[in-house]
Amino acid sequence: MMWTPFKGLSKRFLGIDIGTSSVKVVEISCWGKKKRLVNYGELNAANIYEASFRTFEKNTLLLSEKDVARGIKAIIEEAKIKTKKVVLSIPDFSTFYTSFELPPVSEEELPRAIEFEARRYIPLPVSEVSLDWQITEGSLSDKENKIKILLVAVPNDVVRQYKNIAALCGLDLFALEAEVFGLVRSLAAEEKNTVCLVDIGSRSTTISIVDRGILKLSHSFDISGNDFTQQIAKSLNVDYTKAEALKQEHGLLPGSAEKIDKILYPLIDLILVEVEKIFNFTYRTEEKKIEKVILAGGAAKLPGLKSYFSVRLNSDLKKDEARKKVIIGNPFASLYYPPILEQFLEEMGPSYAIAVGMALRGLN
Repeated sequence: MMWTPFKGLSKRFLGIDIGTSSVKVVEISCWGKKKRLVNYGELNAANIYEASFRTFEKNTLLLSEKDVARGIKAIIEEAKIKTKKVVLSIPDFSTFYTSFELPPVSEEELPRAIEFEARRYIPLPVSEVSLDWQITEGSLSDKENKIKILLVAVPNDVVRQYKNIAALCGLDLFALEAEVFGLVRSLAAEEKNTVCLVDIGSRSTTISIVDRGILKLSHSFDISGNDFTQQIAKSLNVDYTKAEALKQEHGLLPGSAEKIDKILYPLIDLILVEVEKIFNFTYRTEEKKIEKVILAGGAAKLPGLKSYFSVRLNSDLKKDEARKKVIIGNPFASLYYPPILEQFLEEMGPSYAIAVGMALRGLN
């Protein structure tokens, strides 16, 4: 959604999620209305490089273009992927979101009106960012009422980095898109009510509200799966690898000798505080209640996380309120694939939601 060099459809598309510590590739084909999972692959940064794919400099995460390209090419070669058309995801911590209202405008006037309004909200000069937007309320055909815009801005330097990565890989870049739009497409596009997506990644957590398939708002903050691991390592005085293994084994399940659940509760509770703030804001501004929460990201399958979210979010329900359902997102659910893969894909689904959403963008 950020930048589209050409239009058109292909029978097959690649979706690539470039994370902080890994790269995920998904290949999906489309025959008529049927979408089929053709191939997928993942490579952790540690397998080819001594550090993560991103480095901190001047408080910004910088991408290691050559190392990312090496990782993508390694996956493509190993999986024998021939498809060249690709959609790349841009992480939420590299994007800026805001929303605002506009008076009735024509389709021709809309881009200029949005650019003019963006100057009031974006902390960078408009000339230094690429803008994308979608109408979340109202219609251009309505000449009497205002329309509401969700605006996304990405620094041009980030756009250039991703274009360079595609070129280094020999791929045809169809589009760049903010991660959250891929999540919505793969996990909530068919939802008929208002739902909340909670994407707990290795670098950040993003909470998004989606109303009948349309993204209404998105909020990112710096609590992540890596923070969980680091907190365990610090509390138990163990190395990162050991802490990661303990996290994956015990999570929030009670009874572990190391009391991993007690170590993680404060961080999980911070995420839940943000979720509840978003719930309250949505009810105040939209008069809509959230009755479903969809967990995504690498930490979504943390043992006991789903149950803990459910207990916490439903602990103060009033008698006339519906219970909030908490589920773990599965982006492969709407795709065709060999039945033998079902259990495996369900297990790894939450961490592949962005890559699947990117591939679907190309096919759509």
